[in-house]
Amino acid sequence: MGVEAFGIEKEFLKDLLTQVDKGEAKLPEFQRGWVWPDRNIASLIASISLGYPAGTVMMLKHGGDVRFKTRAVEGAPASTSTPDRLILDGQQRLTSLYQSLFRNEPVETHDSRGKAVRGWFYIDMHKALLGDAEREEAVVFVPESKVRVDFRGQALLDLSTPALEYSERMFPCTSVFNSMQWMMGFVQHSPEQQGDNLQLWSHFHEAVVKRFEQYQLPVIELGKSTPRQAVCQVFEKVNTGGVTLTVFELLTATFAADDFDLRQDWVDRQAQWTGGKYPILAEVANTDFLQAVTLLGTYERHRAAIESGRDESTAPRIGCRRTDMLNLTLAEYRKWAPTVTAGLKTAAQFLHSQRIFDTRFLPYGSQLIPLSAAFALLGTKADTVGAREKISRWYWSGVFGELYGGTTETRFARDLPELVAWVTGDGTEPRTVQEAQFFSSRLRTLRTRGSAAYKGLYSLLLQNGPVDWGTGSDMSDENYFDNAVDIHHVFPKAWCEKQGIPPTDYNSILNKTPLTARTNRIIGGRAPSAYLRGLARSAETTPEQVDLNVRSHKISPDALRADDFRTAMTARETALLALITSAMGKDVQIDTDTN
Repeated sequence: MGVEAFGIEKEFLKDLLTQVDKGEAKLPEFQRGWVWPDRNIASLIASISLGYPAGTVMMLKHGGDVRFKTRAVEGAPASTSTPDRLILDGQQRLTSLYQSLFRNEPVETHDSRGKAVRGWFYIDMHKALLGDAEREEAVVFVPESKVRVDFRGQALLDLSTPALEYSERMFPCTSVFNSMQWMMGFVQHSPEQQGDNLQLWSHFHEAVVKRFEQYQLPVIELGKSTPRQAVCQVFEKVNTGGVTLTVFELLTATFAADDFDLRQDWVDRQAQWTGGKYPILAEVANTDFLQAVTLLGTYERHRAAIESGRDESTAPRIGCRRTDMLNLTLAEYRKWAPTVTAGLKTAAQFLHSQRIFDTRFLPYGSQLIPLSAAFALLGTKADTVGAREKISRWYWSGVFGELYGGTTETRFARDLPELVAWVTGDGTEPRTVQEAQFFSSRLRTLRTRGSAAYKGLYSLLLQNGPVDWGTGSDMSDENYFDNAVDIHHVFPKAWCEKQGIPPTDYNSILNKTPLTARTNRIIGGRAPSAYLRGLARSAETTPEQVDLNVRSHKISPDALRADDFRTAMTARETALLALITSAMGKDVQIDTDTN
């Protein structure tokens, strides 16, 4: 985008507002609503009346390859006509000035407390002539009735007729561009004061009204050839509202130009996995969905280029960064959105098989994006035992290698083609599998469920069929039906503190396991040797059965009955490292003493 792609000129305020009124200047659909309160509008009016700079306006010349659905400025007549220009920056100012100065309707805004109000702006003629410092105080907002009352309902200021406006010397801002009629009425209102009124008007017109008539705003106009991503980036750079537009909002506006409602399509797709059947997908956002669709769209472009004879270095890259998503075409979205929807459902079923049931224990939400895209491409090729083993290794390598915690778009772009090629026998291990490493010392630092590896270990434990110590029920079933299962201390916190065991040790995942709330209440703060006897009594079972239940959690019952914290933790570390080794399909790195 070179400098020749835009120009800057000064334009009369009246001309700009006329364009707004005629629908020649509109807003792109992605622009948010008008939000300025009454005092901001009053301040802007005061600035214009003094001839002060009020910033620039940025427009996009409409009619190029980049098309957006458009809407009229708030308050402007509805129009189906195609605008000449789109307002990218200056919406709040132009809308405020259009509603307060140009149309003969109450301004719809809100007060400083956020309460919606409708009313009119006036300029106190006498105050306006006291000096520049008083100008903002001279701009007055009155209710729709044009009568301002006190708490008793008594009129403090009544401007409900032109005659009352003349008497109060209150000039309506809606007359600034057509002041002759109001001026004639004002001068002739009191025959005995015509001379004074004419003199007052002469000063007021020169100091205030004339400023509006002559006011010009700098307008930057982007040419028709400006690419979509440039338009979006420019808009965000100049957007003073402080809220960054999402890719979804921007694509909603561009797809709407072809009569496609992206927002409704997303709602319909989301409904296919909500309602309890796929709780693991509850937090999939519209931008996540778009990233998966974009991965598939760019993958297809890349493959087509390779098949046409281009080499890897010159073929379009696979990706799902913001720029990639903004370049997604409606045709590509229509093609791949149904496939991604199916891929997400398959990914949810896969995660269920890995004993990940809901978002609380999902290691990385971001990993769902390449996972669902891979299932979408693989289709039935992902249904074999060998394919699922490879996908599982890739998934757990990402989790325990903790490779999805930072900027992930580059890894998405690498993982999708590499995983698909590996599963179909056309490639070697993905780099995520090769690069992933887990060090044994990491276990001792996993203390809260915020960590992906912590959540991953919880799922690996569930895969190995642990049972509840008190009921003997399968923990996976308890978890699936949300029966108050949580991760609890094996050696209770209160007991550990009495023994002088530091929190860094007793809060480690080595000392935690999934149990029902009922079992945890039986455990309480007692020593393991005591609560194991209590569990046998309450469960009406033998100590041997309780020991079997404990072993199902990869915990040594002998160490618990001896209240031997160190031995129990060392044994469990060895067992958990074995689970991780199996999941990743490679040895963990031992950097602790597990003997």
